[in-house]
Amino acid sequence: MYALVDAVSFYASAEKVFDPSIRNKPVVVLTNNDGCICAVCPIARKLGIPKFEPYFKLKWFLQKHGVVVRSSNYELYADLSERMMNIIARYSDNHYVYSIDESFLHFKNYGGVIKDWHQYGHDIRRAIWKETKLPVGVGFGTTSTLAKAANHAAKKLAGYNGVAVIDNAKSGKEILEKMAVGDVWGIGRKISKRLTMQGINTAYQLSLQSPKAIRKEFSVVTERTVSELNGISCLSWDEVKEPKQEIFSTRSFGQRITDIHTLKSALSAHGVIVGKKVRQQSSTVKKLMVFASSSPHDEGQYYKQAMVYRFPIATDNSCDIAKAISLVLDDIFVEGVRFYRCGVGAIELESRAFQQPDLFMPDNSNPQLMNCLDRINHRYGQGTLRLGAEGQSEVWQMKRHFLSPQYTSNWRDIPKIRC
Repeated sequence: MYALVDAVSFYASAEKVFDPSIRNKPVVVLTNNDGCICAVCPIARKLGIPKFEPYFKLKWFLQKHGVVVRSSNYELYADLSERMMNIIARYSDNHYVYSIDESFLHFKNYGGVIKDWHQYGHDIRRAIWKETKLPVGVGFGTTSTLAKAANHAAKKLAGYNGVAVIDNAKSGKEILEKMAVGDVWGIGRKISKRLTMQGINTAYQLSLQSPKAIRKEFSVVTERTVSELNGISCLSWDEVKEPKQEIFSTRSFGQRITDIHTLKSALSAHGVIVGKKVRQQSSTVKKLMVFASSSPHDEGQYYKQAMVYRFPIATDNSCDIAKAISLVLDDIFVEGVRFYRCGVGAIELESRAFQQPDLFMPDNSNPQLMNCLDRINHRYGQGTLRLGAEGQSEVWQMKRHFLSPQYTSNWRDIPKIRC
C-alpha cells in the first residue's frame, strides 16, 4: 500500500500557523516580486479567486472582500515543511519527500499490521495538526498513482473528510469516475486534450483503455499510468528519486539593475544556490549557463544574453562556479541596459560517484570546505556564510511588501507571549 500526504494550500496555510488572527479569514500568497497569486486558502477559494492571476488585476477585489495578502515567505515555508516531513516519516519505514508539501509513504512490510487505513490516515492528520497546525489530506492506494488519486479525493471531493482509500476495484471506480482525466498524476495538458478529443474524459475511462494501445499512441509513461490506475505498480522509488539532469536558479529583480557589480552579486548568489543543490544530489557541474535580460515590457529594445562556461574538470565547488560567472560576465553586461532578470543553470551534470579524474589537472573542489559552508548555513540560516562575490548589497532582491515575520528562522521574529 502507498500513501500520499499533501498539505492543503500549503503557503496560505503556513501563513496562518503563527498568526491565529487570520485563521478564519481568506488568505492569498503572491509569487516573486508580488507578481501573481500562487496560493489560495479554502476560504478565499469560495470567493472565486483564481490562482496565477496578476495581483494588480485583483487588488481592489481582494481589498473589498477583506482578503489577507502575503508575500512568499520561503524561509518560513521551508522550516514548516521540514517539521511536517519529520512527523510523516514516523508513520512508515519508507518515506520519500516529493515536493515541499507532498510526501509519499510505502507500506511494504505492513501487511496485516494496519487494520483500518482510514483511521491511520486520520491519525497522521491529527499528529500534523497538533504539532504544526497545518491541515493535510491523506490518500492511500495500491499504487503511487492511485494514492495520488485518493489524495485528490481526500482534499477536493465531498464526503471524504481529508482521508480517502483505494484498496479495491469498487473504491477505485467510485473515485476515478469523479476525477477529470487531466487530474491524473502524469497526464499533462496536451495529453489530456488529446484524450478528451477521443471521448476519454474521466480517470476511470482512462483506466479502461488498453495499456499497449495507449503506449503506441502516446508514450511508455502514459502506458504506465494506465497500468497504475489498474493497481499494477510500475514506478519504483529509484525511478522517482532519479537525480535532476539540470539545475537552475533564476529570479527577477525587485528593481532594475544597471551596474555590473550589482549584476555580478546577483549572479553569484544564484551560482551559490545552484552549487548547493548540485551537492545535495551528489553531482558535479560540467557546463554552466549564465544569463541576464531586460524586461520585454520596458521602453527601448529588449536585451537578453546567455553564455555557457565549460569546466575543465566537473565541480560542485561554489567558489569555482562564482569564478566562472566572473569570466563570462563581461560578455553579458551591456552599459545602459536596465536588467530585469538573471539566472544561473547547471546544464550538464555528472555523478560524483562515477567522476573520471584528469591525470594532469588537479581537483580543487575542496569538499571539506563546501561541507563546512553547507552545515553552518543549515544550522544558522541561509546566508550566514556567503562568498565575497555575493557582496553585501541586496538592492537586487525581489520585492516582498507583504512579507510576514520569519517566526522560526530569524531571532528578531520569534513569537513573543505576554502573560
